[in-house]
Amino acid sequence: MKKNPSRNIHLKKNPSKLLEKINNSIDTDHRLYKEDIEGSIAHAKMLGKQKIIFKKEELKIVNGLKSILKSITSGKITFKKELEDIHMNVESLLFKKIGKTAGKLHTARSRNDQVVTDFKLWIRNNSVSLDKQLQILQKNLIKVANKNTNTIMPGYTHLQVAQPISLAHHCLAYVEMLGRDRSRLLDCMKRLNENPLGSGALAGTSFPIDRNFTTKLLNFSRPTANALDSVSDRDFAVEFLFVLSLISTHLSRMAEEIILWSNQQFNFIILPDELATGSSIMPQKKNPDGAELVRGKASSVISNLNALLIILKGLPLAYSKDLQDDKKIVFSTFDDVYLTLGVMSEMWSKISFNNNIMAEAVNNSNATATDFANWLVQNLQLSFREAYHLTGKIVAYADENNKKLHQLKLTELQKFNKKINKEAKKTFSIEESIKNKKSFGGTSPQSVKQTIKNAIKKYL
Repeated sequence: MKKNPSRNIHLKKNPSKLLEKINNSIDTDHRLYKEDIEGSIAHAKMLGKQKIIFKKEELKIVNGLKSILKSITSGKITFKKELEDIHMNVESLLFKKIGKTAGKLHTARSRNDQVVTDFKLWIRNNSVSLDKQLQILQKNLIKVANKNTNTIMPGYTHLQVAQPISLAHHCLAYVEMLGRDRSRLLDCMKRLNENPLGSGALAGTSFPIDRNFTTKLLNFSRPTANALDSVSDRDFAVEFLFVLSLISTHLSRMAEEIILWSNQQFNFIILPDELATGSSIMPQKKNPDGAELVRGKASSVISNLNALLIILKGLPLAYSKDLQDDKKIVFSTFDDVYLTLGVMSEMWSKISFNNNIMAEAVNNSNATATDFANWLVQNLQLSFREAYHLTGKIVAYADENNKKLHQLKLTELQKFNKKINKEAKKTFSIEESIKNKKSFGGTSPQSVKQTIKNAIKKYL
């Protein structure tokens, strides 16, 4: 068996096969190899600068680590499970490469501060690609919005037709949700961006290290203020998972609407064939599997947030091995969210809309009832509550006579109030309803076009 350099000499027996199996994390944390080497290079340079190791030793270690990075990146390295994790694997490779000088790299450092530094670097690095995926989805939604400022569709509350809106207005709602997700991600990175390297096991170190130097090399904003806190908490990972959970929740809501819209009873959209599947026995079926899988992934993402919170809630300070699972949880969550963002981006870039059917869904409703009530307030000096009740009576009358509001004659309307005139009937126009919603953030083409301009400037 390959000797594990972290195995303490006072332990007389080798670990059992079961302990080796449960203790091994290389299958998960091998993804940290770049960050582990980056952190180790910064640490070695600091040790050399502070004359804790000789300059020639620093150069030997740094060059050895760079060579190992090339070998791993090119696929020449097979990690060893008996060495437990990526940190011990890299150290073992360094011993092979440069000999006993490799042993000096771990001076003034513990695996506790090493692993949390690597983990922070990984999350920070991958948050950049996550933000780009969010931006791509925003861009695709804005493209759809830009083409559909006059495309009419029902706006819903309680999944009941509420008021007419434009498809652009609907798309831009998700653009704003994703924009807040991006801002939360950025805010999370600001809090994460403190350097734990140099905290040691939990108490700091007696060596004359320079934490500001490694902070600068690793592009952190500042060193962490308390060594015990640095190695024992994972609030940065919890916050990252919370952001991922919100992103996934927004994607799930979006997916749910795509599933509904593709249903024959809605028929608002035609799904791209590439993101749908057929049935094993029903040849007519076109199933929205892409959207359903996006919706389904949200459950595991949210569960992972809860899992890490539960791990943390029972841990005393400082480090406990329970924290080894934090990376498995974060990595799998990131993978799911990154994948679903890509699926949803492709979905929005390829969906076709049945504009006539969406408009007809509005036309077959009484979605302009509020516009009529507003007219009563503005022209007959009724209070809104009086106008609301009067309009409700008219809607009930229309229902009883199997009509929609726009099908009622003026004489029928005047049975309820003689002051209602032909101008009031204009409020039943879907186009007029949308056109009149000119308030900032409203659904009028004028407002939506300005919102698109603002979104492009703000997000793209």
